[in-house]
Amino acid sequence: MTQRMLKDMARGGLAVGHFVVEFATPGIGHLMKNAGCEFVLFDMEHSGFSVETVKSAVRYMEAAQLPMIVRSPSKTTDHIARVLDMGAEGIMVPMVNNAEEARAIVSAVKYAPEGSRGVGLGMAHDNYAAGAVLDKLAAANRRTTIFAQIETAAGAENADEIAATEGIDNLWVGHFDLSASLGIPGQFDHPDFKAAIANTIAATRRHGKSLGRLVPTVAEGVALHKEGFDLIAYSGDVWVFRDALAAAVDAIRQGAGAGGARG
Repeated sequence: MTQRMLKDMARGGLAVGHFVVEFATPGIGHLMKNAGCEFVLFDMEHSGFSVETVKSAVRYMEAAQLPMIVRSPSKTTDHIARVLDMGAEGIMVPMVNNAEEARAIVSAVKYAPEGSRGVGLGMAHDNYAAGAVLDKLAAANRRTTIFAQIETAAGAENADEIAATEGIDNLWVGHFDLSASLGIPGQFDHPDFKAAIANTIAATRRHGKSLGRLVPTVAEGVALHKEGFDLIAYSGDVWVFRDALAAAVDAIRQGAGAGGARG
């Protein structure tokens, strides 16, 4: 039930979530849910999380009733298929460059007749339940949500054809990789970067798709929502933990005075 919310949670509204790249603990879903998060972006591309970890994390998020998007390590069919079979119903695929790649991703995600996903039933992704095969395949196709990452110069240039692809639900900007691909790493105020973002925003509006991004600050999240981003992932677990802890440690030391005794 919670995963089906992914298709409807944004598209002109606002959904705020969080990025998990380190803390795949049993309580992490409840922590985020109680903090007000509406979804979690669970990373496999840079985290080192295994498929087995994803299999457990899917259950943590289900217990918290928190919709989960899993970022696949790559756009290859084998990576996509394994993530889906572990129960992920929201899948983000990195480095999508054009409509041909977008169609291949949709085919890997969807069961026949909409795609070519390999069939294995009565396992994690369908809660080990029995049932009519065709009904199961159709239900999985309806609920699985696809997020295509726009993080290359080609992807931004071809954002319109990617957004137009049947089965793609969201375009998600990978801002650092996009800036690097444009030859201007980290220069988010550069005209070329702004033009790429404007083209991506226009594509999602034209084709009725939602648009997402990870943001490091509250101010940036607010500003990007006003520009047209409707899924905002605020920061990540490692950075929130590090920054909050550093601020508290510094405040205690300042309050105690530089000469405070240790031990």
